[in-house]
Amino acid sequence: MTALLLYTCMYLFFAVAAVLVSQRLGLGSVLGYLIAGIVIGPVLGFVGDEAEKIQHIAEFGVVMMLFLVGLELAPQMLWQMRHKLLGLGGLQVGLSVAALAAAAMYAFGLDWRTGTAIGCILALSSTAIVLQTFSEKNLLATAGGQAGFAVLLFQDVAAIPMLALLPLLAVAPAASPAAHGKLLAAQPGWVLAAVSVAAMLLIVLAVRYAVPRMFRLIVKTHLRELFTLFTLALVVGIAALMSLVGLSPALGAFIAGVALANSSYRHEMESNLEPFKGLLLGLFFITVGAGMNFAVLGREFWLIAALTLATLGIKMLILWSLGKLFRLPALGAKLFALSLAQAGEFGFVLLSIADQGKVLTAQWLDRIALVVALSMVLTPLLFIVYEKILLPRSRHNPRTPEREHDAIHESNPVILLGHGRFGHQINSLLNACGFASTVIDHHAETVERLTEYGIKTHYGDATRPELLISAGLHEAKLVAVCIGDRHRATDVVAFIRRHCPKLPIIARAYDRLHAYDLHHAGADYIIRETFDSAMNTGQIALEILGVPPQKAAELRRFYEKRDLYQLEKATELYDPNLSFFANSRLVETAQRTDAETAQLMRALMRGDAVAWQPDPEGWASIKQGLRQ
Repeated sequence: MTALLLYTCMYLFFAVAAVLVSQRLGLGSVLGYLIAGIVIGPVLGFVGDEAEKIQHIAEFGVVMMLFLVGLELAPQMLWQMRHKLLGLGGLQVGLSVAALAAAAMYAFGLDWRTGTAIGCILALSSTAIVLQTFSEKNLLATAGGQAGFAVLLFQDVAAIPMLALLPLLAVAPAASPAAHGKLLAAQPGWVLAAVSVAAMLLIVLAVRYAVPRMFRLIVKTHLRELFTLFTLALVVGIAALMSLVGLSPALGAFIAGVALANSSYRHEMESNLEPFKGLLLGLFFITVGAGMNFAVLGREFWLIAALTLATLGIKMLILWSLGKLFRLPALGAKLFALSLAQAGEFGFVLLSIADQGKVLTAQWLDRIALVVALSMVLTPLLFIVYEKILLPRSRHNPRTPEREHDAIHESNPVILLGHGRFGHQINSLLNACGFASTVIDHHAETVERLTEYGIKTHYGDATRPELLISAGLHEAKLVAVCIGDRHRATDVVAFIRRHCPKLPIIARAYDRLHAYDLHHAGADYIIRETFDSAMNTGQIALEILGVPPQKAAELRRFYEKRDLYQLEKATELYDPNLSFFANSRLVETAQRTDAETAQLMRALMRGDAVAWQPDPEGWASIKQGLRQ
C-alpha cells in the first residue's frame, strides 16, 4: 500500500511540473503528461509492479472520456452536421486508414490485419492538441478550423467501432475465453452475439428511462455529492457490465453518453465527471510515456523518424486533397492539412487495446507508440509554419481563390464586409429600416446559403482593392467591417482609410487589444463584440442585487463612458510589438484608471455628486452623442 501511494504521489508531482513547462512552451497538456511519463520511466527507471496497478486505474479515464464524448453528441446535432461529418470526416478516416495500411503492408510486408490495425491507430488526430490550439489562436471561426472541428468530431465517433474492430484483427492466438467475460466463457457464438446485443439494449433502456427518474429523486435531496456519487456509479456499473460480457467498457460508456445527450442533467454530469476524467486521463498518458521503449528509438532512430514523417506526409496529402475537393479556400485547406496531420491520444487507447488483444507484435507496438508521440510533439511546429510562413505570405501575395470573385457593380449607401453571426444582425436592422447594403463574404458556403435564403450576398476577398472599389467604396456613406479574422479586419480597415480618408468605418473588435489595432488602422467606431451584452448582463445583476432600475441604468451609462475613456487613453500608449503585460506604461495607466473608476462608481452608489466628465472631443462624448 505504501509503495502504491509513493508511486501515485511521484506520478502526480511529475505531471504538475511537466504540464507547467509544456504549457509554457505551447505544447499542450497531453504532451506534458507524456513527457512526465518519459522522465519517470525511460529516463529515471521508476517503473515496477505498482506502476502497472496505477495504469489499470488510469485506463478508466478513457472510459470516462468516451462517456463525456457521447454526452456531447446529441443525435439532432449529428444529423445537422451529417454532410460534413460523413463527407469530410468519413473520407478522411477511410482514406487515411486505407493509405497508411497499404503503405505499411507494401513497405514491410505485413499482412492485411496488422496493416489495418496500424492504419486505424495512426489515422486519428489529436483532439486535445488541435482544439486547444484552434481556441488559443482564434482559428475555429476560419474555414480550415471549421472543417478540422467536423473531422475531429467524426473521429471521436469513428474511434468507437475501431475499439470493437481491433480485437477481431488479432494475429496471435486469442486469450482464454474466461478473459473475455466470465459470463460467456465457453459459450457458442450465437450466445455471445445475443448477450452482447442484450447488454447494449439494457444500457440504452436504463439510461433513457430509469436514470432520469433516479436523478429527479437525487435533486430533491439537495446533496450535490449524491449526484456525483450516482454519476460515478453509473459509469463504473456500465463498464463492469460490458467487461462482464466480454465487450469494451469504453464502448458501453459511449453508448450511454449518447443516450443521455438530450438529458436535462447532461451539464451536471459533465461538471461532476470532468475532474475525474482529467486526472485519470493524465495518469493514463503518464503511464503511456513511462512504458515507451526508448531503446527502440536509439536502435531504430532513422526508421522511427521515417515512419513519423511518412505518417505526417500521407495524412497531409489526403487532408489537403479533401480540402480542395470540398472547396475550402487555399489557406483554409493548408491549415486543415497541417493541423490534423498528427496521430492522437486515441492512438494510445487503441494501442492498449491492440496490446491486450495481441493484435500487434511487441516490436510494432513500441514503434507505433513512438510514432504517435513524435507526431504529436511536432504538431506545434506545424502550427508555427502556418502562422509564421503561410499566413503572412497569403496576406502579401493573395492568390486567386478556387471560386472567382463575384462581379459587383453597386453603389449602395452601406458596404458590409462579413456576414457571420455579427454582420447578420447589423444587415437585418439596416435592411428593415430601408437602407440597402452591399454584402461581401469570403466563405463560399455562407454566400450560397444566404443567396438561397433570399439575402443578396457577393463572394469575394475584402482585402482586394479592386473588389471594394467595384462595390462602390467611393460612393458609400459607411463601411461596416464585421470580418471574424482579426488580422484581415485590421488590414481591410487600414486599406479603406488610406483610400477614403473621410469615409466612416464601423469595425467589429474581437477584444480590447484588437480595438487598439483597429484604432491605429483608422476605424472611426469600434464595437467590441461582447461589450454591450456584458453591460446588459451587469445592469440586470445590479437590479437583482437590490439597486433600483433607474440607478442601475445610470451606473451602467457612467461605467460605459469611463471604459471608453480608459480605452482611448490606453490606445495612445499601445505598442503592437509588445504584449499587454510587457508594456509597463500601459499596465500602470490601466491600473490607475481602474482604481479611479471604482472610486467614482462607489461615490455614485452612495448618491454623491461626481464631477468627472469625459473630454467633449473624446470617444466617450462622441459615442454617447451617437446613442442619444
